[in-house]
Amino acid sequence: MPRLICAADALLDGGAGVRFEVDHRGKPAQAFAVRFRGVVHGYLNSCRHVPIELDWNHGEFFDISKLYLVCSTHGAIYQPDTGLCVGGPCRGARLEPVPLEESGGQVWLSDAQGE
Repeated sequence: MPRLICAADALLDGGAGVRFEVDHRGKPAQAFAVRFRGVVHGYLNSCRHVPIELDWNHGEFFDISKLYLVCSTHGAIYQPDTGLCVGGPCRGARLEPVPLEESGGQVWLSDAQGE
């Protein structure tokens, strides 16, 4: 059964993300949802360089240009729509996606997530 994450209008293009917890390989893990170019994307909140949370302030994932997600610790930058690292120490790696659905004015954690 899908799990409610937030109201769809809580995610503005290039704005603050919403953090939430997921079950990842049988353990609790932090994840986040952001909106980029009108589409909601979800990822585990873990840099691919060193497994630390990306946000530089709670829910702040975008760089100043609002075009990339940035790791606050080592500056790795990721494409928001694909999770691909395009700059920094983990270039070529990808953030681990979390399946989200947007319907009825809400953002949901998809059944495909396995909770």
